[in-house]
Amino acid sequence: MNRRNYPITFQQAAQSSPTLAKLVAMTQDSSARLQAIQPLMPITLRKVVQAGPIDGSTWCLLVKSNAAAAKLRQLLPAFAAHLRVKGWDVTEIRLRVQT
Repeated sequence: MNRRNYPITFQQAAQSSPTLAKLVAMTQDSSARLQAIQPLMPITLRKVVQAGPIDGSTWCLLVKSNAAAAKLRQLLPAFAAHLRVKGWDVTEIRLRVQT
């Protein structure tokens, strides 16, 4: 069989692979969650937080410093409540400090 290699877009690759499509959907969901809670965050913390992985009803935020994580920890109950009101199934939000 003679196979021709040709470039395809990431979108095309995601559509042809169920595993990749699920990963893309989870990444988009995580980013949407972060966008939903950003108005609840102090402006200075918004640039040190990134959307992280989703594992069932647990969502992870990636934070750039321990100090920022300490401040965000106080806001986690409000974040989770806000996300539930918006329709997401979130029972826990974890913070992971990236150094």
